[in-house]
Amino acid sequence: MSERAVLHVKGRILVGPDEVRDELWVVDGRISYDRPAGARDVTTAEGWVLPGLVDAHCHVGLDRHGAVPDDVAEKQALTDRDAGALLLRDAGSPSDTRWTDARDDLPKIVRAGRHIARTRRYIRGYAWEVEPDDLVAYVAQEARRGDGWVKLVGDWIDRDLGDLSACWPRGAVEAAIAEAHRLGARVTAHCFAEDSLRDLVEAGIDCVEHATGLTDDTIPLFAERGVAIVPTLVNIATFPDLADGGESKFPRWSAHLRRLHERRYDTVRSAYDAGIPVFVGTDAGGTLPHGLAAAEVAELVTAGIPPVDALAAGTWAARAWLGRPGLDEGAPADLVVYASDPRADVRVLADPRQVVLNGRVVA
Repeated sequence: MSERAVLHVKGRILVGPDEVRDELWVVDGRISYDRPAGARDVTTAEGWVLPGLVDAHCHVGLDRHGAVPDDVAEKQALTDRDAGALLLRDAGSPSDTRWTDARDDLPKIVRAGRHIARTRRYIRGYAWEVEPDDLVAYVAQEARRGDGWVKLVGDWIDRDLGDLSACWPRGAVEAAIAEAHRLGARVTAHCFAEDSLRDLVEAGIDCVEHATGLTDDTIPLFAERGVAIVPTLVNIATFPDLADGGESKFPRWSAHLRRLHERRYDTVRSAYDAGIPVFVGTDAGGTLPHGLAAAEVAELVTAGIPPVDALAAGTWAARAWLGRPGLDEGAPADLVVYASDPRADVRVLADPRQVVLNGRVVA
């Protein structure tokens, strides 16, 4: 075999929460646990190694006003990359970001197409806004455009009611979720409040974003059906400011947001204790900056999830859930090197020593 450049990564390779190896090799952008023949031009990285972090709820190509130009989307993706998030689930965007797939220096993106919302029941410029009779058709459209996911807006403020309320009748979501599943796509939904959750879960939904409205009545249902949640606690931290801004016009809505915020940690811990799968997501790209995956892992720990499980929610378990490899033999070498053991203190995630994407040290 001819001489070729390789990357030698040594230290403590955290293949899984309990599986640790001493070294790996990167050849032609892929992982090997055997020293390759002809490995003479060797670059070495050393430390505690994780698979690239996962942000399972972000929005590349989106800001508070809607779609952004490609150069802004590129900066968003690079910010995530440099923070160690190398696999992103884009949970709804009006931008076409397929061009990023040709860039081996940008994180890999799993897309959910564009949000699908009820007419005048979501942020302007974000979603397809449709009525229930058109929901199935739009779900089919986005299932074909996405990467195995579709994103619904399950609840939002009803201005006549002055509070959060469910957006869709039960029959509409049943038909829509069935159509997505027929096309091979999973379905997730934005849900802050309580009243949309039972219908969505009983209709067969696969995941719920935020899930601040979980209660003792619906937590067992989620656990029984295996419905995952992505709590986005770094986003839920903004609820008090949102409530203050809407107090004069929508006092019921504001009070509701404050209640959801006050019990956010108890809600997440109760979900975890019940066996509901919990994954890391930040909701970056709307009003929040990118690069917050480490902060979200820390928030899960604050909520009471054990550190190793919170770490898994943004690495090993999240990659398996999204159907993407970790530090497997022959997998793309997407990994992050840290100075100390992140299982002992997840705060180390905020300070990566090196970021390797597709076998190249990029940060």
